[in-house]
Formats: sequence, structure tokens, C-alpha cells
Amino acid sequence: MDNSKIKRYTVTAALPYTNGPVHIGHLAGVYLPADTYVRYLRSNKRDVKFICGSDENGVPITLKAKKEGVTPQVVVDKYHKIIGDSFKDFGVSFDIYHRTSSQMHHQTASDFFKTLYEKGVFTEEITEQYYDEKAQTFLADRYITGTCPKCGNENAYGDQCENCGSTLNATDLINPKSTLSGEPPVRKETKNWFLPLDKYEDQLRTYIESHKEWKPNVLGQCQSWLNAGLQPRAMTRDLDWGVKVPVKDAEGKVLYVWFDAPIGYISATKELFEYARLDVWNPRAEEYYINQNEVEKGNWEEYWKSKDTKLVHFIGKDNIVFHCIIFPAMLMAHGDYILADNVPANEFLNLEGQKISTSKNWAVWLNEYLEEFEGKQDVLRYVLTATAPETKDNDFTWKDFQARNNNELVAILGNFINRVVVLTHKYFDGKVPMCMKITSTDQQVIDELAAAPAKISASIENYRFREALGEVMNVARLGNKYLAETEPWKVIKTDEDRVRTILNISLQIAANLEILIEPFLPFTADKLMKMLNYGGHTWESAGRVNLLHRGHQLNEPVLLFEKIEDDAVQAQIDKLNQSKLDNNTTSATGAPAKEDVQFEQFSAIDIRVATIIAAEKVEKTKKLLKLTLDTGLDQRTVVSGIAEYYKPEDIIGQQVSLIVNLAPREIKGIMSQGMILMSEDADGKLAFVAPIAKHQNGSVIR
Repeated sequence: MDNSKIKRYTVTAALPYTNGPVHIGHLAGVYLPADTYVRYLRSNKRDVKFICGSDENGVPITLKAKKEGVTPQVVVDKYHKIIGDSFKDFGVSFDIYHRTSSQMHHQTASDFFKTLYEKGVFTEEITEQYYDEKAQTFLADRYITGTCPKCGNENAYGDQCENCGSTLNATDLINPKSTLSGEPPVRKETKNWFLPLDKYEDQLRTYIESHKEWKPNVLGQCQSWLNAGLQPRAMTRDLDWGVKVPVKDAEGKVLYVWFDAPIGYISATKELFEYARLDVWNPRAEEYYINQNEVEKGNWEEYWKSKDTKLVHFIGKDNIVFHCIIFPAMLMAHGDYILADNVPANEFLNLEGQKISTSKNWAVWLNEYLEEFEGKQDVLRYVLTATAPETKDNDFTWKDFQARNNNELVAILGNFINRVVVLTHKYFDGKVPMCMKITSTDQQVIDELAAAPAKISASIENYRFREALGEVMNVARLGNKYLAETEPWKVIKTDEDRVRTILNISLQIAANLEILIEPFLPFTADKLMKMLNYGGHTWESAGRVNLLHRGHQLNEPVLLFEKIEDDAVQAQIDKLNQSKLDNNTTSATGAPAKEDVQFEQFSAIDIRVATIIAAEKVEKTKKLLKLTLDTGLDQRTVVSGIAEYYKPEDIIGQQVSLIVNLAPREIKGIMSQGMILMSEDADGKLAFVAPIAKHQNGSVIR
């Protein structure tokens, strides 16, 4: 979109599920790049609304409620506040952080659905959906898990595989089971309303192909969907929690969460402007974290329906299809709304070499970080931006966190600011000295400073925030290099006027840094602004060397950053290791028990002591051994997947526990007649279940 035609911006950040706190993966993938972009736009005096809110209608909410034994409302109230407070304390500057459980949202989503319904967009279809006979309920996608048909992940959900990122239908899963009862679901007929995505395929292709500037991962995923051929997708679900379907014969049905969630951006914008029309304080300002400094009266529709508005969605890669295929199709069907100009989706952030897992507590939770690293919001902001997974998955480690703080923030940015302010107080009583004669060295620094804002702007406006932050740090490096080369602490002895010029230019660099770092490190920018005793400059002022005038009084120097010691980092590593230990213990000793069986069922299994008398590897396999066993009843062949743990020559003479009445089965062309009992530890290592003392072959195990 031509920047000269843009009058306003609507920037959205993906709505987090309110079934748990926010972690660093969410921050690096979505919220930090979005906040950086918006802060940059505001510094450029652009008209922008920054929109987000809690997604409170998804199945993860009901799952969490069942797990905690409370109502869904209790869950969303709890986590909406935790997430909202964390964002606020971390400096994520939403204009509003809304809720999809709000009356405004339910009405907006309901009206949107009715508009499409009355236009005849939806098709009504009776289909077979998964049903849990034991729980006596239809199962929404997230109530079903199974094996992903694309990557083999055994814990894929019915709508998405979080391992490979593929979007799925529940019926795609291999060996599906209900998360409510653990039972395999059955198919049962039900009626739902479908959005015929196939009818919008040509429009969507034209739309997506008109945005060659989008990130390759976004374009690639969209083109993959389009090339596979779009299919109608159900926009309603058989549930009792969410936005009720506003048509006849829809009892017990709610809107599909990926239909109502993106409409949450619209309802939040409406709520923001509704609040602006009130003349008195309203409690909604606190519940919805409304940024009252940014509230101004106007028309919400300008931010969603005007052609001169630029709409940008910040999301993670697992949300690409919903924001680039389904939501645009909904907006096209409605007809009144603009489409996103860009959808800068990031990849995933790993933690200490492993995928972040909320269920295993393998995460750095934002609310905990804010408590344990009080006053260090910008350290995390810096590290997550510097290592952001913009084009590929990246890794966060606590050692890197410490190194970047100590070697970059402290040693480069903090060191430069401290030196120049301290020297100014030492030599000129904290007053900005007059710039005297400019040398070629000075001019080179001035020219480099003048060029920096444009480089940073180009990177930000192309959503390359790592690159932009690197350019900001280069300005600090420029200042350090300038001081190191000019050595004012030596020159002061012979040429005070030369030191005046050096410190004047150095202070101008410092003042520029206050402007340039604000989108990335707002708390540090505020601290620097107070130290320099000035503020109010916007991006258009950056690059100039007249920001601080002669005689301007600086405040006393304070350290922008402090070193992070080894013990603080080790405590975090220990916490993660404890999570791993807890999970391993649970896996080894606390795995969920299987359903009860009757004694008659157990007694039908014939388990005997047997001795391995021969063993060899099965050709063209890594895991299988062909074993010959003396069972006391006969000699028989058993194929066992233990080759990774035992060498054939080491197990001759080993006594084992063998199920001797298991129906024979052909494995790799070998008829296997029984199954050896093995134990498996948390690391997946197998061990024989065998008698402690030697027993006669054929002895019955009871």
C-alpha cells in the first residue's frame, strides 16, 4: 500500500487464549514486534489503533475449566487479568485489551454471522461429527487428539498439529480419541453452517498474489492451501460455551472459535470508541486495559472500512491460515471491510534447545519473569527482539540472555551513556557545552548519525525488527568508538574547547538514542530522557545534532542497566531442570492408569517364565531382534523391538516374562508367537521384566 495514501493504521495482535499466562514464545512471535511497530508509528505521529484482547470462547478454555473443576467464566476471569496485567507491566502499549466474553463482542460476532446468513453465504449441512458416547456429547476439534497424518505426532489436536503446524480436520487424525473420556469417538450426524471457502478461492488467490512483499513463510503456506483446493469449513460447533448461533434450529451450537475470534479485533475497536464517547470514567477502562492517553472521539468504522486505512495482523505461524484464508473470506463475504495489507507472521521460539511446552511447564512465563527480574523488562524485550524467530525457528537460552545483557546492553549502550553524562558533569557541571570547531572526524560521525534513522525506519516498515535493533545498537557503537578515538579524558588537559565539541556531539548521539530506542526499549528510553532532562521529540527529529542546546542542564547520571550475575541465571536453569525432572517422574511413575478390567479378562492372559536360547537381528531393521525361547512348553520364535537396548550375544540365557497365548502375528515376514514383557522408563529405555531368582521354564506368572 502506498504510504502517501495511508491516513490511519489498524494494528492487531493475535488474541491469546485465556487458559494460562503468556510466555516468551508468545512475546517473541507476536506481541513484541507488534508493539515495536506501533511505538514507531506513534513516534512518527501516525494515526494508529493497537488492538488485542483475550480469546475466551475457545475449547482450551473449557478443557482448562474441567481440569481445574471450575466454570469457564472463572478461568477466563482469572487469566484475563493475569495476561492483561503482564502485558501492561511489560510495556505492551495496546489501546485496548478487550475480551471476547464481553457483551459488545457477542453482539458484534452475532451480527456479523447474521449478515452472512441473510445474504445466503452459508450452506447448511448434516455431517457426521465425532461424538463421545461415554460423555454423551459432540466433540469440538480440541476435544479430540490423535496421530497427525502429516508428521506422525501422536498428540495432534482435531484442528491443528502443534508439532508441524498443519491445519487439520478431526476426521484426518489417525487413532482419534476423546480428551474427555479417553475413548475412541464414534461418528454421529449433526447439522452445522459451513463457509464455502471454495467459492472464494479465486478472490483469495488474487488477494494473496497481490502481496508478493509478504514473508515467504506466509505466502508459502497460503499458496499450499490454495493449490490443494479449498473446501467448505464449518463455522458452528456443538458446544455450550461461546457465542450462540443467532438463527433458528441452532440449539446447543456456538460460533466456531476461528469465526468469532478475529471478529474480536472489530468488537474491541468498537468498544474503544464507545468508551471514548463517555464523558465520565467507566470501569471498562480497567477491565479492558484501555489506554486513556490514546483515546479520542471518532468513528470505529474508519479503522475497518476506509480504503485509506492500513490493516496489519501480527500473528504466529500457526495462525496463518486463519488470518490469510478464513478471515479474509469472511470479510469478502460480508463486503464492508478492508483486508489486511500485511500479515507478518513469525516462526517459533524454542527454549534451551527444546520446543516450549505449556503442559510440561517448559516455558518462561511473563508474569513470573516480571516478579523475578523486577525492573528488567527491557532486558527481555531486547533479547527477544535480537533473537526473534523472524524467518526460522530460533532458540532462547538463559546464558545468551545473560551475555546479551552484560556484553551489549551494559557494555555498549549503557557504557556509552554513562561515560558521556559522567564526563559532562565532571568537566562542565552537567551543562551541555558549546560545539566549537568541527573536524573531519566529527563530520563523519555527524553524517553517520544523520543516516541512521532512515536505515532503522526501512527495517521497521519492512517488519525486520532484529535488523532495526541492530542498527540502533550501531548508533551506540558509533558513540563508543567516537569517545575511544577522541579520548576527551586526555585532551581536557591541553584543549578544553576540543572536549566541548566532543561532548556536545556525544550528547547529541545520546539524545538521538532516546528517540531511536523507544520503540524497542521504552523503559530505558524513559530513564534516559529523565537523565538528559529533555523529551517530547519525535522520529522526525532523529538524526539531528541540535537536540540538546548549549547550557542545557543534565540530571545526575544513573546506570541504564546492571550486570546479571551467574546465580540469577542458574536459578532459572535449575527451575527448568526441575520441570524436566518433574515431567520425567510423572512419565515414569505417574502415567495415567488404563481403564479397569475384570479379573476374568486378566486371568485369560497366560504369562510364563521363558529363557532366550538364540537371538539375531532382523535384516533391514534397527529395532527388531528375532528371538528363540524355551517356554517349558515348547520352543518358539518371538520378534521383539529391543535391538536398540540389547545386543543379541548379551541376552542368551536371559530369563523373561512371556505372554504365551497371544495370537501369532507376522512381523517382517517372521511369525512371532508371543510377547515379552518390558518396562519403559521416562527416557524410553526398555528393560526385561524377569524373575529375580532363576525359575523353571514354563513357571506361571500370576
